[in-house]
Amino acid sequence: MKNICVVGTGYVGLVTGTCFADLGNNVVCVDISQEKIDMLRAGKMPIYEPGLEEMVERNVRAGRLSFSTSYEEGLDGAEFVFIAVGTPSGVDGEADLRYVRMAAETIAHTMTAPLVIINKSTVPVGTGDWVADIVSRTQPQHIDFAVVSNPEFLREGSAIADFLSPDRVVLGSLNKDAAEKVAQLHLALRAPIVVTDLRTAEMIKYASNAFLATRISFINEIAAICEELGADVKEVAAGMGYDKRIGRYFLDAGLGYGGSCFPKDVLALEHMALVHGTHPSLLRAVMDINRDQRRKVVHRLRQELGRLQDKRIGLLGLAFKPNTDDMRDAPAVEIGNLLRSEGAQIRGYDPVAMQVAARYLPDIILAEDPYDLAQDCDAIVVCTEWNEFRHLDLRRVQASMRLPVIFDGRNIYDPAIMSDLGFRYHGVGRSHHINGFNDVLVTPAMPSGL
Repeated sequence: MKNICVVGTGYVGLVTGTCFADLGNNVVCVDISQEKIDMLRAGKMPIYEPGLEEMVERNVRAGRLSFSTSYEEGLDGAEFVFIAVGTPSGVDGEADLRYVRMAAETIAHTMTAPLVIINKSTVPVGTGDWVADIVSRTQPQHIDFAVVSNPEFLREGSAIADFLSPDRVVLGSLNKDAAEKVAQLHLALRAPIVVTDLRTAEMIKYASNAFLATRISFINEIAAICEELGADVKEVAAGMGYDKRIGRYFLDAGLGYGGSCFPKDVLALEHMALVHGTHPSLLRAVMDINRDQRRKVVHRLRQELGRLQDKRIGLLGLAFKPNTDDMRDAPAVEIGNLLRSEGAQIRGYDPVAMQVAARYLPDIILAEDPYDLAQDCDAIVVCTEWNEFRHLDLRRVQASMRLPVIFDGRNIYDPAIMSDLGFRYHGVGRSHHINGFNDVLVTPAMPSGL
């Protein structure tokens, strides 16, 4: 059992602190927002994450997890302090480190005993050295400390499972003893632990997210070609995915990536590359393709409906992905804003993101359910692949619409079935020439020598 302080109660901080408490440690989560701390103390979650509320309640009840606005309370007896604050994009795409600086300075002023300071936030390469310098210069009197980089790889919607069953734990430090202590903290996870230097650990995070974003943009580029050549990108991706060198993950054509990580991390990596004199052409292409995926939807709506002035468009799904209420850089937000600029009336529905929708789309009309959304719509755009959308009564949806136009931005419906139901259906990379014989047949391996 260790005493741990976690600074920041966003997705990363709250999940990190709660999971470490669930592993038997004493954890204090610190945040400068009194409102968030009051919510957490009252048992209310500031974010939506499946299973998190129950885990928080269980560990608070067991006395292993508490919340405070006081660094003094959080660091009292702590052996480890995780910095898990936001690093949003700055004016030029760089990561804004103001909250990391504030945390480092406050830790330096507050600490009274040796500490291992762990950067959990996604930060530019070199930030670990910078944090160490800040703490060293800010301390009223010298107290031993070490800085370790421990980048997070949590996916919203499955963050608890990702923390407790990670593919790997990455640790970077110039202090071997500190890295070993943090490694011991993660042994209960029974995952491979990669120990390297600070800058390499920080780069692993950016390179990982940039690679996954690249896969998404790649398959969307292939989808555009499929549409022109009469191929089905879903079957193309399935065929590619059987190759062990490629794999199936992150090969779903659609409206592109969004959320709090991929957009800002790819942009920040491009900024770092430019500042240091390299030419990140591939990263630029990844971002361009992702942006264009949203604009293509509006272009196709114009082709189907003509002028969009006063047209009623329904956005089915508002969060950037299922199982979260996060709308940061969500495709629905950009599509909604583009449609609104052309005079369209925007309606929206999402199973969990309705309360935050007005913050991102102030003029949106929120529907009670998907069928209410469809009422008198000229078109519906599927923006999020929630499971409940896969099993709608599509005849009822079609009967409610003014025009039966569906833009399936997540390819959750079968084009042939949608056509039979009377929809004017548009998927991503799914040509009208598809013949319906795209079953995957798994055959036994042929005997060697034949």
